[in-house]
This record gives sequence, C-alpha cells and structure tokens, in this order.
Amino acid sequence: MAEPTSVAVAAAPLPNTAEIERAEKFVRERFVHEGEDPQLALAPGSPRRRALDRALAEIAEGAKHPSTAWRREFSLLLGLERLLSDDEPKLADGTVLSAHQVDALSGTLTALLAESQRTAENGNGRRSAAAASPELLASAAILGHDDEQPTVAAEQENGHGSVAEEVLDEEEDELPDEDDEDEEDLGPVARAAPDEDDEDDEDDEELIEELEEEPEEPELEEESEEEPRDWVDEEDEESLAEQPEDPNAAKRFWFEHATGAGKTVAALGFVEASRTGGILILTHRRNLVDQFLSELQMRGYRSRISRPLLKGEDSVKGPVTVETYQWFVRNSGKISSAYTIVICDEAHTALGEKTSATIRAWTGPIFIGMTATGALIARHVTDLFPTQTSRFDLAQAARRGVISPLRCVRIPPGPGVRTIAKVPLRRGEVDTEFDQEMLAELLDQHPFNHAVADLYKVRFNGVPGVVYAAGVRHAYNLEEAFVAAGLKAKAVSGETPKRKLAEILARYERGEIDVLINAQLLAEGWNSPRATVCVHLAPTASKRIYQQRVGRVTRRHPGKEAGLVVDFVHPATKHDDPVVTLHSLLDRDVYRGGAIVVGPVRRGRGRRVRVERRVLPVCAEEERRFQVFERELWRIAVEHLDYGEQHVWAALAGARVTTTGWRRARAMLHFDRTGELKARFLITAVQRNKSSQLRLRALADIAALRDADTFDTAIDIVGGWSRDERREAAKILLHALVDRRIGRRDQATAWIWRLAEYTRETHEEYAVQRWPETKRLLGLLVNSAGAAHARNARRLIHAARKQDRRLAAALLAAALAHTPEAEEALRGARTRMARKPQALARELLRNFPRRRAKGSRRKRKAKGLEGARVDETLIGAPPADVGDAPAEPAEQVTAVEGRAPQGERVGEEPSEAQAGTSSPAAAKPARKRSPAKRTAAKRGTAKKDAQESPENKPRAKRSRRKSAAEASQPSDGVLAEALSSGPQEQGPELAPGSGIALERSVTDALDHAAE
Repeated sequence: MAEPTSVAVAAAPLPNTAEIERAEKFVRERFVHEGEDPQLALAPGSPRRRALDRALAEIAEGAKHPSTAWRREFSLLLGLERLLSDDEPKLADGTVLSAHQVDALSGTLTALLAESQRTAENGNGRRSAAAASPELLASAAILGHDDEQPTVAAEQENGHGSVAEEVLDEEEDELPDEDDEDEEDLGPVARAAPDEDDEDDEDDEELIEELEEEPEEPELEEESEEEPRDWVDEEDEESLAEQPEDPNAAKRFWFEHATGAGKTVAALGFVEASRTGGILILTHRRNLVDQFLSELQMRGYRSRISRPLLKGEDSVKGPVTVETYQWFVRNSGKISSAYTIVICDEAHTALGEKTSATIRAWTGPIFIGMTATGALIARHVTDLFPTQTSRFDLAQAARRGVISPLRCVRIPPGPGVRTIAKVPLRRGEVDTEFDQEMLAELLDQHPFNHAVADLYKVRFNGVPGVVYAAGVRHAYNLEEAFVAAGLKAKAVSGETPKRKLAEILARYERGEIDVLINAQLLAEGWNSPRATVCVHLAPTASKRIYQQRVGRVTRRHPGKEAGLVVDFVHPATKHDDPVVTLHSLLDRDVYRGGAIVVGPVRRGRGRRVRVERRVLPVCAEEERRFQVFERELWRIAVEHLDYGEQHVWAALAGARVTTTGWRRARAMLHFDRTGELKARFLITAVQRNKSSQLRLRALADIAALRDADTFDTAIDIVGGWSRDERREAAKILLHALVDRRIGRRDQATAWIWRLAEYTRETHEEYAVQRWPETKRLLGLLVNSAGAAHARNARRLIHAARKQDRRLAAALLAAALAHTPEAEEALRGARTRMARKPQALARELLRNFPRRRAKGSRRKRKAKGLEGARVDETLIGAPPADVGDAPAEPAEQVTAVEGRAPQGERVGEEPSEAQAGTSSPAAAKPARKRSPAKRTAAKRGTAKKDAQESPENKPRAKRSRRKSAAEASQPSDGVLAEALSSGPQEQGPELAPGSGIALERSVTDALDHAAE
C-alpha cells in the first residue's frame, strides 16, 4: 500500500490559484508566501502540500472550519512558517522578536517539520488514530474517576524556603462540581467562521469583561496556593521509568531562556503563530496567571483571551487560556480538544507525578515547555520534554546585553557562622538543599543580623535589593535590624496576606521601600526591574534555586549598570563546595571582588561597588587552578589560599620574579608571620631564578631571616654555582655571619668552613702572596698520599699556628685533605680556630681582593674625600702589620646591590652592613644620602625603619596606584569588625607525611612551570 500511495501523491497535480486562495481563507493561513515559487513551496509530499490537500478535502466534504485533527497537525507549523518568513518577526502590537526568541520559534518549527516528514514517510501521510482523534484525553483508568479528586504533590515555596508536599483537601469531594456550574453559567463558546468575525469579536470582548468583573472565590484562592512538586519519590520514579511507551513524546519540546530574557514574549510568539488552534498556558502560581493575562492584553491579544474550555466546547479563533497546573490535573479528561498547543511555564515544576502523568496521557496537542533552569536539572526536563529546541542561558543573555551584567562580592560570614559546613544536606530528586531549620537556627543571630544591616547601609545604601533569609522568623528579625539601621526595608513571607503582599510590592516599585527581605517567597514569580542587589544571606546548595534568586536582579532598568550578587562565603571558596556561588553557577575560574562576572563591561557608567585588583582561583580542578597561577601570578591574593597553595605560589614567585617586581613579591607575603613562605620564596629564587643579581639579593634576605635550616639550604645551593657567583655568594653569607648570630655556634663554624672551601682559590692566593712558604706546604699536601699526606697536613697546621690569625685562617681554608686522618687533623685545627665564629668570618672576608673603582670620576671622588668616608664598593684593606687585625667597621662590608630600595623588606629589616653590600655583577656608585636620611640614620634603627617604610616614602615617588600591601587590607571597616572570619592561621602543624606531600606538590608545580 505504501508505494502506490506515494506514487499517487507525487503525481497529484498542483491545485490552481483559486483553490489555494480558497484553502487559505478556510484555514486563515498562507500556503505560498511572498516571493516563493508555488511549485517548490507546494512540492508533493511536503508538509505544506499535505496541509493544503487535507484542507481542500475538508472543504469538499462541506466543512466550514478546519477540523481539530488538521489544527493540531498543521496550525502551528503553518503559523511559524508565516511568522518566520518576515525579515523581522513581530507580535500583534508590533514588538519585534529578538534573536534568541526567534531561535526558540525556529527550533520548534524545525522539530515539527522533521516529525511531520517522518510521519509522512512511515505512515503514508496519515497520522495514527491516537494522534488524530479529537477527543482522546486522559482516561479514568490512569487519573481516577471524575467524582474523585486526584492527589497532587505540590511544590510550594513557603516562607521557610523549603519544598512542602501538600495534598488536596478531601473536603473538596463534597463540594459541587465547579465545571458543571461553569458550563451552566457560561455555556459553550460559539463556533467561529470566517464570515462571522465581527460577531465573534463582540462576544469575546463581553467575555473578557465578565472575567474581569467576576470576583475571585475563596475556593479558587485555596486551590491556587497548591503547586505541583518538581520531584518524585524514588519508588514512584522507578515505576514511571518502567512504562514502556510514551505516545506523545515526539510532540513535546522545550527551550531554556535566562530569567529576564523574555520567555513570556517568546511564548506569545507561539500565540501569534496559531490563529485557529487554541493555546493553553500552564503555570505554577496564581500570580503568574495574572502576569500572563496582563502581558496578553498589553501585546494585543486581548480579544483572544478565553475562559477554560471544557469537553464539548470548541473555537477556531485561537482562544488563549491561562491556568495553573493544579487546574490542569484536576480537570484532566474534561479539557476541550480545541487546545492544540499547551505551553508549560517553568517546565521544571511540571515534573510531579500527577502533572507529568497527565501531560503524557494527553496525546493530542503539542506541548512546549520553557524554563530558565533546565540545564541544571536537564535529566528530569528531558524525561518529560525530550526535544530541546533552543538554549539561551544566563551567560549568553548577559554577553549579548539582553539582561544586565552581573557583579559579585564575596563576604566572609564571620566566625560565628563558619560552621555552615556542619549543616546537613537533604537530598531530593531534583535538588539537594541544606536543612532549613538548622540553617535558620545557625544564621539567626542578633549580632550577625545587625552586622549585615550595617554592611548594606555602608555598601549599598539607597540601592534597591532583595535579601534571602533562612526562614520566616529570620526574615522578620532582619527587618528589625535593617529598620534600626535607617534603611527602608520590609519583610514578606508566605504568611503575608495577598492583598498586603501586593501593596508591599507596589510600594517597592514606587521607591518607598528599598530592601525586600524574604525566605524563598520572591525567588520565583516576582519580577522587578528595579531590583539591583541580590543578597544570599542564607546559602543554598541548589543551583536551580540560586539561579532563580539571581534572576530577580537581571532585568534591565534605567540607571541600572549591573546586578550585584552578594555571596556570604569565604573569598577562596571553590566550586566543589556545597554552597552554590555565582562563579560555580557560571563555572568561572577566577574571583575578583566587585568585578563583572558575566556581561559587557561599561567603564565609568554607574558602577556601585569598588572593584578589587587582586584575584583568587575558585575552580576545583587542579589543572585549571594551576593555569590561573600561571596567568595571574602577580594578582593573586595569597593570604586567602590554603596553606599548600601558598607554598606553591611562593615557589613560583621566587622562580619568576624580576628585578622590577621584587618589592611587590615581598609585599604580597606581608601576612606571613612565621616566615615559612618568605623562606620558600627566597630559597626558590636562589635555586631557580634566572637573574644572578636577584639570586644574590635573595641570599642577603635569607640571612636577614636568621633561620638556620634556610641558611643551610642556601649554602648547599650556592655550592653548585659557577666560580664567580660562588665567590660573591660566599662574601654575602660571610657578612651575614659577621653581622648577626645565625644558628648554633657549631653550625656557624661548619658554614664558615664550607664557604671557605667554596672560595679556596681566593684564600690560597692571599696566603701565597703573604708567605712564600705556603706554596711549598700546599704542594706537599696535595702531592702526597697515605701516611705522608697526614704528616704534611699536620706540618701545615703547625706552620699555621706560628702565623697571625688572618694568615692562619687562609692556610687552613686553602688546605685540601684526601685521607680521613688528614681530614680529621684539619677539622680539629679549624674547630679550635673557630671558637669565635664572627671573628673567623671577618678574617676570611679580608682575604677577598678589593674591587677597583671604574671610571675617572669615581677615582677623583675617592681622592676628594681624603679618606673621610670609606668607599662602599671596596672591601676593607688589610692592615700593614702581620698581627691580629682589629675588627673592621660595618660600613666597609660589601653589598649585593649598590643601594637597597627603601621599604623593601616586610619582615625583619636588614642590618646596616647588609644594606651596604654590592655584587660584582651590579656594582654601581652608591647614591649620596640626603641630609634628612642621614639625620634619621643617626637617630637609631627605629627611626630609620619608619623613614624607609613604604607608607612614609616621599609623595613625589608615590604612584597613583596603591601598593600591593595596601590593596590586601579589608575594604570595609564594618565588614572587618563585624563579619571578618578572623586571621588565617599560618604554618599549621602538619600531619605525618604532609610535609613530604607539600614538597612534592611544590616540586611538581615548579617542574610544570619550567616546561
């Protein structure tokens, strides 16, 4: 049967123009659009051609209006083609649909065409009996008897912010059937015909007036409060999953548009597309019903608004009815077949057991779901609405400027509420949420409430916002605190009477109220473009709830530069934390306080919050976090990282720091009270930094730390350097041992002789110049072996005892032992000579050659001084006599750099001797101190420290930007006092094995960076 029928359809001639026009008048749609070729547009087998043939067949049978089967199959399809054929698709009032709204319509059209083509190929152009039957609705076997009200699991966002399950009152069974009363009072809707447009318009206007004047019954108010839940129990879900077939699945579509992006306008696009088929719009709250009706009237569809049509009633005028899911479930099996399209607003709320079963059972119309949070619960939405036609999420909407950009500020909730991690999570089928009672008990504290009020007044005074509390009582306690702080605030909840709630919301729109405080009442179904600040005082573990909250501040409004989202979490909270944040919702890698998280940046146009300069990695994946370290190394707020990552940062900074960024890197570790991070930074700089100048500078700073382990590690690293660098490093470290006491005496002795070994050639050269016999003694020692080697060693030691202290130290430093006996003899002699390590280090320092001044200018300057001041670039000259030389003044010690910058060290300040040292690679003339600084130096070290601190630098040298140390301080005094989480502990006691793991992670990070 398939092949002959297909051949007959392909061979059917194209109807003439008169027949086409007659069919267009019959269905009130166009079959051939302007500029189209009829032969191509009405090609045999195409959906449009089949719609034409079916319409002509119904006209031939004497029908005055399209049948229900034709309207369900072709009304929306032809209407979408007509609407999208225009260059700028518009609604009835001239509103031009935006690109993402057109995408939702075109995606649905594409899916309809594909399904229509598939049906035509598989069924020879005929729909199945189930799909074509005009009265095939939900059966009593599935939904129960008509006289028995079904049980509805209602998702009701009550004042406590929890999802409550309610059952319809059994007393409703005794009440008279509302549907029968409606049929008796209102009667059926007259059938519309093309030649009776005027009469139908008058009837529709009278019907609208009756609906507007009809008072709302108390029973309807109670019913409207009930909402279907958006989850099912595990047992129920398993039973639903076992159902083998879903006959209407191919006719259920959904699209995702961000809150504030115009989902309602997109829904009205389907209303505009369907001229003959009825549209039933379902939503989960009664106030949303009123919003949809207002939108329909404002957009030019007032004449099409209709009361609910029940079984036996029909209309080809495209009636539009807006009702709740509760009404839909309650009247299942009674709804008229005139509705060819069912639009499900907030589709995630239609996932309840009864609601989803009712939708599946009604196989006639096309179902279109729309939601703003479909991606967050996509598994459940796609179970009921298999085909997604469009996606326009929060990030896309903000980037395109459809909604306001979003800024984010993270505020630590304080030590009193840091136990949020102990609040248990309650797992649902759709969301996992904190236990609301325990959360309210934890957050509802008098000091915390007043601190939040003071914070809002200081940071956002006069900016309209909405605060989400942890319960009804908490909301009203916050209202008292906000009012006491002088803010225009009001708390609302599910206990607020509807009339009073409407009055409060109206006052908010008029500007009489600036802050609305609620638990979860205003998370959905409330739209106010004026709202700018969203304060998540009660954290949530549900991304769906969080995005619904954020959606309250995404609508654009005159004077509104961006929506401000306040998350009460630690600044370094990662994405794997149970508490949802704006950055985890949008999967952003970096947090920067007050900066635009998503959306275009408009500089200098009404920004209401200060943007911090430093950033924090907040992604949870290790690889992504390391990429942030690589990219934002010098902008990371190190004090907010965990202990291990602080070490990783210090190591990377030490390896990559440059001369110009040295002070900044040291300032970023100002919070390190134990010195562990500074030691890590300096050791890595000594070991891996490419600049020899900075390696020597890091050695000088290591000496200032006075940490024995770090000093010992630095000496080990210096042993692998080149000869010239090793000599300069030895000079720096010996100067440190002269100026201060580091470690124990035996450690200092070992360090001195290790440094002497690194510079053995220098000491040998001096000893040979001073005493010619040195060359013979050292030659005998080197060229001997066995017992002779030990004897030559003792001979050298005996000769050294007869010389002065300086020459004796040089002889012992130049000696090189090959046997254990000789090594033991030399060790004993060196130990005896090092009874005073500082004196020994001073004597070895004198063996280094002088650095000659470069340039005639330096020579003339040195002659002009006539010895009044020792050149800072020269090493103290040896005295003429051969006796013990007196200790040289500290001013004669060489420096790593010509002149250390002021305020360079955040920790311990260097000594005067160290501040005057210089390296051979960077030897420069020392700048002459100003009289003011010389005076300050004479007054003492404390005065000098104050003079050289960054805060007291001359104004002429201050940059326009704040220093890194200043930028790291808290930005809000109220926040620092009332909401600060307290100082972060540094250098915790590591568990066994933690130190090894820390070293491994630091090494891996450095190796990865080197690659």
